[in-house]
Amino acid sequence: MTISPGTKPLTGWRVLVPRGGPWGHGVASDLRAVGATPIVAPLINFAPTEDAAALESALERLAGGAFDWLTVTSATTVDVLSAHRAIVPATTRIAAVGETTAAALSLAGYKVDLVPLEDNSAKGLLSEMKQFEEAGASLRILTLRSEIAKPVLTNGLVKRGHSVESVVAYRTIGVPVDPNIREEVAAGFIRAILVTSGSVAEQVQLQLGPIPESTIVACIGPVTAQDARSYGLRVDAIAHDRSSESLIQALIEAALAPR
Repeated sequence: MTISPGTKPLTGWRVLVPRGGPWGHGVASDLRAVGATPIVAPLINFAPTEDAAALESALERLAGGAFDWLTVTSATTVDVLSAHRAIVPATTRIAAVGETTAAALSLAGYKVDLVPLEDNSAKGLLSEMKQFEEAGASLRILTLRSEIAKPVLTNGLVKRGHSVESVVAYRTIGVPVDPNIREEVAAGFIRAILVTSGSVAEQVQLQLGPIPESTIVACIGPVTAQDARSYGLRVDAIAHDRSSESLIQALIEAALAPR
């Protein structure tokens, strides 16, 4: 972040962190470092796919070398791969959306072949995969996704003539927020809310909306901001890239700007 060492621009700010786990607690630590008081309250959770047979079949064929590429769009998908002890043969390349997903894959023991350099989104991955395509050749690609994920990557690859199998790896479900947190948001005691995905945005609007004008809503990238607005959520700050550091920096800039 581009703030001077030792400065704490968010001193006195209570900030809602809508995800738990390693990511949420890491962000909470970073927020404390700049003076904020983080409120970790997961608004979404993940459940198994309702079509386990399709997932198991796809993973079995993956292990057998049926695919040229595997695309992974979230760290949650990595958890699914690990839980199923999925085998990715050396002949299958892995493409990951974003450094967070790539890091999760590496920690789980999978070799990552492609990560978008700038646009950490399905659209960015679609663009980057062009460099591996050969004229007239059709790649066999397995895309593992959330039940609610938009088919940007799948549709784009199919349009380019590839054979794509899109399989739901998990479902995203809402988690009821603590009534005390709902009251704090309504009263304006929580000064900022971090929004890390479209599904989080939906839950923020459903469970906590309307958000007071005095509360900053900060989104992790323009795609999430667009999704948030589609759910009727006001957006006050947008991170330049899909990283926690960029998200906190965007919050700081919004907090210091005249309102």
